[in-house]
Amino acid sequence: MRNKTTLILLLILGLLLVACGGGAEPAANDNANENEAPQATESAEEPTAEPEEGGEGAANEVEVFSWWTGGGEAAGLEAMIAVFKEQNPDIEFINAAVAGGAGTNARAVLATRLQAGDPPDSWQGHAGQELIGTYVAGDQLEPLNFLYEEEGWLEVMPETLIPLISQEGNIYSVPVNIHRANVLWYNPTILEENGVEVPGSLEEWFAAMDTLQAAGVEAPLALGEQWTVMHLMETILLASLGPEAYNGLWDGSTDWGSAEVTAALENFDRVLGYTNSDASALTWQDASRLVVDGNAAFNVMGDWAEGFFREIGMAPNEDYGWAPVPGTGGNFQFLSDSFVLPVGAPNREAAIAWLRVAGSKEGQDAFNPVKGSIPARNDADRSLYGEYLLSAMDDWASNTVVGSLAHGVVANDSWKSEIDTALGLFLADRNVETFQAALVAACASSGPCQ
Repeated sequence: MRNKTTLILLLILGLLLVACGGGAEPAANDNANENEAPQATESAEEPTAEPEEGGEGAANEVEVFSWWTGGGEAAGLEAMIAVFKEQNPDIEFINAAVAGGAGTNARAVLATRLQAGDPPDSWQGHAGQELIGTYVAGDQLEPLNFLYEEEGWLEVMPETLIPLISQEGNIYSVPVNIHRANVLWYNPTILEENGVEVPGSLEEWFAAMDTLQAAGVEAPLALGEQWTVMHLMETILLASLGPEAYNGLWDGSTDWGSAEVTAALENFDRVLGYTNSDASALTWQDASRLVVDGNAAFNVMGDWAEGFFREIGMAPNEDYGWAPVPGTGGNFQFLSDSFVLPVGAPNREAAIAWLRVAGSKEGQDAFNPVKGSIPARNDADRSLYGEYLLSAMDDWASNTVVGSLAHGVVANDSWKSEIDTALGLFLADRNVETFQAALVAACASSGPCQ
């Protein structure tokens, strides 16, 4: 179906000419504020011209792989696809999205395809160590410096973000958005009826949930399947430790075995005591819906939940409200979805056409208001964005920025997998001491504690 032998020879020749350096080990420190953003002209080894098209059919189709299959996520993707089709009417767009919260299922399918030498033309990946520590370290991505030069993206993309998608002067993905992880969604009516104020600290939150339980609210905090538990855990670590010590977990300067981490894990265990017993059977949408349907008071979820709320007809500040997760005010715990150009993309030229749209103002302003995220670009048309997203833009510009664990910023895949395994065992026995020991071991095995 495709002339793979010719394609492989062309790619080998191209890689020899480009010498992209993607196999280097990732830096241990994921704090973007401590790294210089590379300039698109820094690398003398970057490609100066685009190689020839990939295999057969390279000009008339593009397969894009993601995990955006429902809610505002799928609708946002469709909005960006519409921009792509308008600009590229001769290219068929193949939406290869695979369902599964936070990309768990999709990334397993992707790993199988990459191992088999069958990459899609582009795929969704999280900026940070998921990208650099996994795909770049595996020599699976082409640098995109040429696109950043041609499109002028270094002038409009955040300086905070560029180092997280770069290695040795090469930039490896096109970020389409910024999401906030540390958002507390709440039902205003339930709080008002029970005389509960929106909590600003962990102790205020515990007191509020005690009040709600005493009033007959069985599960004040809605929770879903295990990845949403990891998402909750990272916000409690930030609330308990503060941004400096939280960042230290990922660069080795905070001891996972310390007393302050013990206290943070005890806070996490206490929070779990206020959650619904059927959490493991629920998707993130299910858990979020418990709040707007009046069956739970709170939910901790990224701001893609806001896109979901609007898609099902809920009104901001009536059916739902929002605040930073208690204890995390002034901090923006972020993640960023981006798209990449794989080595061996079957339809390379069409993939580049997709990336141009993904990085464009038109593409991002079509995608983000629907998805429930803010654009990665700093020149968005603010008139297109709702009240929550405008507040997120302002916070992104002014808050202390830290990275997400659950969504690929601070830990590579192997370290994150070990943490996830430890978390699963903890959910079964709720033994904080054993859990902390497993987290210490995970850092020693796959993190900066080696």
